[in-house]
Amino acid sequence: MQDGAALERARTLMMQALDGEISAGERRELDDLITGSPELVAEWRRLRRVKEVTTDMTLQNPPAEIWDGYWTSVYRRTERGLAWVLISIGVTIPAAYWVWHVIRSFLADTNMPLFLKLPIAALAIGVLLLVISVVREKLFTARRDPYVKEVIR
Repeated sequence: MQDGAALERARTLMMQALDGEISAGERRELDDLITGSPELVAEWRRLRRVKEVTTDMTLQNPPAEIWDGYWTSVYRRTERGLAWVLISIGVTIPAAYWVWHVIRSFLADTNMPLFLKLPIAALAIGVLLLVISVVREKLFTARRDPYVKEVIR
């Protein structure tokens, strides 16, 4: 059994050998390390086999219908994503403007002390942010959760 540094060195040399980036001296070092460990011999065989299989592997081009469906899907997701961004901006800015005016008129009220106005304003802003966050999360989860349709409630 070899120590951790020797095992790590052997694995590094194996990767270099598989990539064709090993010198003759490093190749001799790798052979010496491998012969001393049956585990490394087995690992080296597995790595060479994986390299052989992946080198000889060729990918088939999918039919044109699959590419058409893929690009349609990409365009649809892009368009819908952009639409959601614009809708969010279109809702958020007027809502923020309205909330700002409500808060401004609330804070301008001289009949209520400031120590009550600030916590009430913070509460209103916090509730608004929480509602927006929950609605956004529900919409996102409903569109992307693959398990929603499988669960029977």
